[in-house]
Amino acid sequence: MKNITDFEDILKDKFGEKGSSSRDKYDADSLAFRLGVMLKEARNDAMITQDELAKRTGTKKSYISRIERGQSDIQISTYYKLIEIGLGKQLNISIG
Repeated sequence: MKNITDFEDILKDKFGEKGSSSRDKYDADSLAFRLGVMLKEARNDAMITQDELAKRTGTKKSYISRIERGQSDIQISTYYKLIEIGLGKQLNISIG
């Protein structure tokens, strides 16, 4: 590896600069994974199964599973429904 000093340097070295197709794919996949982890943690905290969450929100258990594994691109409106309606929690989004 070159003289890498922080995580951003590692990402640039491996996936390229922000805006490149490989970096955009990495960033999208990373976001999907993080959203999935947060959903799974919130669902486990609420002590409900994937099947129960799916029934509460009119989706399928397999869809919940794909989201939790970071294998599904999810719209904010769907994520809102899962968190607020399905889990009874508040979804807060910030831009920093």
